[in-house]
Amino acid sequence: MVNYSKFRLIDHTTTKVIHGIPNTAITSFAIDDALALSVSDQSSPPILRLWSHPATVVLGIPDTRLPFIEAGIKLLTEQGYHVIVRNSGGLAVALDEGVLNMSLILPDVKRLSIEDGYEKMFRFVKHMLRHLTTDIQAYEIVGSYCPGDYDLSIDGVKFAGISQRRLRDGAAIQIYLDVEGKSRERAVHIQKFYEVSRQQVETSFTYPTVNPNVLGSLSDILNKQVTIEDIKQRAFQTLASFTEQIVSQSLLETELEAFNKRYEQMIKRNEKIAQFQ
Repeated sequence: MVNYSKFRLIDHTTTKVIHGIPNTAITSFAIDDALALSVSDQSSPPILRLWSHPATVVLGIPDTRLPFIEAGIKLLTEQGYHVIVRNSGGLAVALDEGVLNMSLILPDVKRLSIEDGYEKMFRFVKHMLRHLTTDIQAYEIVGSYCPGDYDLSIDGVKFAGISQRRLRDGAAIQIYLDVEGKSRERAVHIQKFYEVSRQQVETSFTYPTVNPNVLGSLSDILNKQVTIEDIKQRAFQTLASFTEQIVSQSLLETELEAFNKRYEQMIKRNEKIAQFQ
């Protein structure tokens, strides 16, 4: 599990993150990079960061190579989504106010395998949700968007997916948690995005054929109203049970400097798709 004597907690779900910078998912991925570097050089203890964004589709790098990506992005923007490309692994994911993102930012990852990183997040989430369900499993859910070995599901319905970004000796292990709201609508939008962006053209990369029936929110799967605030509180309590001290601290000056560089890199990464919106 996550056993460190001190942890830093950053809640970016309700606050303006960086003065003068739009609080988009581009910002969040740049922040996670800056924090991973800070943890790597031991300027910061390990971090749990919570974040969310309204109506955003986060694409993976392979998605940008879809043959009709311009049409797919146009479709998403017509549905009210802001579309960005992330710098960590995976494929398209839909975010909105019903989806909570968590980042475990850990040091000494050169001694941890990629799978070890995923396992830490998996175990954290299982403990966090233990009073709601003991039926969470981790395996690829065929037909889900952003499929992977660490899709988290209950009774074959996926509600979360994990990605990982490693920088020097630090890693940001990131998860999206579909908690409440219009989960099926989100899935249908990603389904149509791939249909429009691929259009029966054979591609060297295998993109998912999305089946909205294998995706759902925790609220839908458990047939119980679960809220973002509820999950946040469970995250805080879980963190407290695995560390001796929790500190809340805004971004350090060195982290802001690293953020500015990483933010510019993210803006450059997103130049191509920005012109389609």
